[in-house]
Amino acid sequence: MQSQDHKGDLNEIQYKKRLPDKSIADFVECFWMVENATGIEKEVVVMPDANFDLVLSKDAGEPFQISLLGLGTLYGKREVEANTKMFLISFKLLALEYLFHRSIAGLLNEFQPLPNDFWNFEEADLNDFEAFSVKASDKIKSLIPASIDRRKENLFGLIYASNGEMTVAELAEQSFWSSRQINRYFTQYFGLSLKTYCSILRFKASFVQIKKGELFPELNFSDQAHFSREVKKLSGVNPKELHRNENGRFIQISAISKK
Repeated sequence: MQSQDHKGDLNEIQYKKRLPDKSIADFVECFWMVENATGIEKEVVVMPDANFDLVLSKDAGEPFQISLLGLGTLYGKREVEANTKMFLISFKLLALEYLFHRSIAGLLNEFQPLPNDFWNFEEADLNDFEAFSVKASDKIKSLIPASIDRRKENLFGLIYASNGEMTVAELAEQSFWSSRQINRYFTQYFGLSLKTYCSILRFKASFVQIKKGELFPELNFSDQAHFSREVKKLSGVNPKELHRNENGRFIQISAISKK
């Protein structure tokens, strides 16, 4: 797995990201760590990244917890308590049906507690991010079924490859699955329509672009005003302010890179 760190001085929250190996890349976006060792509470603004997450966390005032975080549809301000450490697995949508065997339609922007031995994880796993990533990868590999619906594999491959720019009609035609069936599937499992999900995925790609200082639309936006409106709707600020990202407040895990 490839490791990428985003580190500042001791006054900043520390982030670390690892990419999955190819054997699980259809199901996992990345493994990542957040640690606030500053000694004081920090506020961050977390933006939609088109994934759902499994979260292992521990801070000085709370016991070890494992939670499932549903898809994000809006930016959200969160307080990261002092001396908090979190390890997370960001999952692509195909993982929900085939690894978790459940719906997260009722978890948009919400956490749900899970048993503290879920997938045999334990508090000691928070001691070593690399070892956690290996353990999680092995568990995920053991859960992947031998047979997966080819239509769904094709659909998600097209969605991710196009950064959400293909229309619902185009996706339906190329995945050999009707638009009505696709939207029923998305609503049942994820709690939103395919069109809404694609807009979030497009924003995700735009944030990476904005971070580089490219403040004009490169994806399928009608004009600059449309681009700015979509960015502000999902991040709370315009592209210029998002690019400045004062004090590293705005977080989208896909954009964390080595510094």
